[in-house]
Amino acid sequence: MANRFVQKLEGLATLSAPDVAVLERVTANPRDYAAKQDMIREGDRPGPVFVMLDGWACRYKILPSGTRQIMAFLLPGDACDLRIGMLTEMDHSLQAITPAKVALIPGDEMATLLDRHPRIANAMYKSQLIDEGTLRAWIVSMGRRSSIERVAHLMCELYLRSIAAIGTPHGEVALPISQIIFADALGMTPVHINRILRELREAGAMAFSRGSLRVIDPIKLVQIAGFDENYLHRRQKQQPAGLPA
Repeated sequence: MANRFVQKLEGLATLSAPDVAVLERVTANPRDYAAKQDMIREGDRPGPVFVMLDGWACRYKILPSGTRQIMAFLLPGDACDLRIGMLTEMDHSLQAITPAKVALIPGDEMATLLDRHPRIANAMYKSQLIDEGTLRAWIVSMGRRSSIERVAHLMCELYLRSIAAIGTPHGEVALPISQIIFADALGMTPVHINRILRELREAGAMAFSRGSLRVIDPIKLVQIAGFDENYLHRRQKQQPAGLPA
């Protein structure tokens, strides 16, 4: 199976053969996580850097009321928290959404890797900046976008990220996310999510069912969402802007 982490970093910087070799070495023995299994929990002592090789995961917090807010989705190739070991405890949790293979790179080993391999460090810092841009886009959605704009915007984002991570054919991608998970990510109820998904389908923009997203009319979906992909910085990989047809 292709190393999605290496593929992602190669899309952000030109890596040498030794760079690729060291990345393959530090991710050679991934750990398997079951769906809904926590990788690390809020309050835990930070440890390794988690690198997604296969499967989906999320960052989340549990509120005192018991409700959950998802703050990010992690796809194959994503790495979390390069310098998290500098902190004394986790301020959020990471959980596998699907069965996942995750490489755990000790913090001191990651620090050495970044110091000795500047091309890898450049790619990983770019990746972290893109993650921060994605978080800002989510904040804008939660604060200013309407319900239908918010759902459509996240669908556009996950469509593009899924294609980049997994190389799925344009037009339809697998999104192994339930309506409950979407609700936790968008600050809505599952009933509201279901209604919005029906509206988007009836508008002829997209269809989501059984973990699969089909973009019917890319232009219409982008217009509904007010989507601008600049925060994903795909142009660094010389890919065309906008949703592919």
